[in-house]
Amino acid sequence: MNIFGQREKVKNQPYVDNKLFHLGFHVGLHSQDLILSHTGVATNGETWYAEIPSYSPGFSVGVIGDMYLNPYFNLRFIPTINFGDKKFVFRRQEDGEEFRTSVRSSYLQFPLSIKYSSLRLNNCRPYLTAGVYGALDLGRRRDGNPLLLKGFDAGVEVGIGCNIYLPFFRLCPELKFSFGLIDLLEKNRPDLEGQETIKYTEALSSAKSRMVTLTFNFE
Repeated sequence: MNIFGQREKVKNQPYVDNKLFHLGFHVGLHSQDLILSHTGVATNGETWYAEIPSYSPGFSVGVIGDMYLNPYFNLRFIPTINFGDKKFVFRRQEDGEEFRTSVRSSYLQFPLSIKYSSLRLNNCRPYLTAGVYGALDLGRRRDGNPLLLKGFDAGVEVGIGCNIYLPFFRLCPELKFSFGLIDLLEKNRPDLEGQETIKYTEALSSAKSRMVTLTFNFE
């Protein structure tokens, strides 16, 4: 008996974390970005540099497969599709003239990660995740855009979140950071041969992805 007359908070779903397998789904928002490297080489007397000055929010949705390993660790497979785009600004070094374009992507991502959960405090339980992923760009098209990204990406990701135990399910806000390891820039552009726009492709030497995702998991 508590001498101060206070009761311990009742725990929702006290044994849900002990299931060997469970499924769920998630929805969220993300922002796609690229780490750009430049050649610094002039084409037809012009030297161009590119950046992504602002981020456009994208939409993410996926399913969750979770396997219990021990009281602190879970193995998770979370196929996800990310709809978004990246807006580029090219600036000519000689006079500051600008050229703008955008690349729309629909990445089908296959992350495999380990989830480490802390001790549960009443109806909350913080956790960390780390893993690897592969991704396919379902929206990739050769439509004359001066920038074309490869159709496959792979990388690593880390995240932080918190299980919130409700009476009938767990709500888990999660913030995740993804870092691509593959150069996505498609340098072989025979479709642009003879066109002036090829100078924008030739201005870049590599482009590697990174993404920030805020999701709400329902498990």
